[in-house]
Amino acid sequence: MMIVASAKPDGMFAQAWWIFQDNIPLFWYGIKITLLLAVCGTLIGLLIGLLLGGIRAVRIEERDALPSRIIKKILHGFVGLYVWIFRGTPMMVQALIIYHGLRPILNWSPVTAGITIISINTGAYMAEIIRAGIQSIDKGQNEAARSLGMTSTQTMMSIILPQAIRNSFPSIGNEFIVNIKDSSMLNVIGVIELYFQSSSVAGSLMLYVPTFIVAAILYLLLTTLATQLLSFVEGRMNMPRSSGPSSQSVPVERVSEVYE
Repeated sequence: MMIVASAKPDGMFAQAWWIFQDNIPLFWYGIKITLLLAVCGTLIGLLIGLLLGGIRAVRIEERDALPSRIIKKILHGFVGLYVWIFRGTPMMVQALIIYHGLRPILNWSPVTAGITIISINTGAYMAEIIRAGIQSIDKGQNEAARSLGMTSTQTMMSIILPQAIRNSFPSIGNEFIVNIKDSSMLNVIGVIELYFQSSSVAGSLMLYVPTFIVAAILYLLLTTLATQLLSFVEGRMNMPRSSGPSSQSVPVERVSEVYE
């Protein structure tokens, strides 16, 4: 990696602007990797959360057959352990353990490992977000769908889960914002993201404060743009729709249409 250096100006903010101008390709590469980690990690983490959150939302009822209760308890225990571990430990520590622990077997690149790590970590938080979203849905909707002959799976996929995702969208979006910032922790396994690039530039020029001012501004721009985009999408999702169930009410006719 080559650090371009022209005549250094005086003044901290002048130096920050000079550093940014002379190293735009390096910062741009770091931004691309940061966004790749955040987008992929959030989407894969959401898929993990949908699966695990759905499992956690399933109730163990006395009327269930004994094998069914046993399976549910085992699954609940596994998901609870997963969430407890990955919510209760720093992602930096998780990155070091997973990357170096599995590298002899998988021989994976730092970026691939980084996406995997951030996805697993995000999945634990998404599981709780989705579980809360599912539990926020009026129980009457589930009962209405079941009374029409829909199976538990059909009810969950067609009625409950779409509303749970919609209700949870602000929290899901917040996880994306968090991942943009927390991706900086993956520099410990050699992922060349924005913080890694900034640290390299700062070390080469021996100008730490101005360089990290540039990094802070770039992170702030990324999170601000992401917030605005998510707010726009959320606004579109909250617009009245001519069809489909809502979290406020689901007339029996609408449930019937979904089932048909």
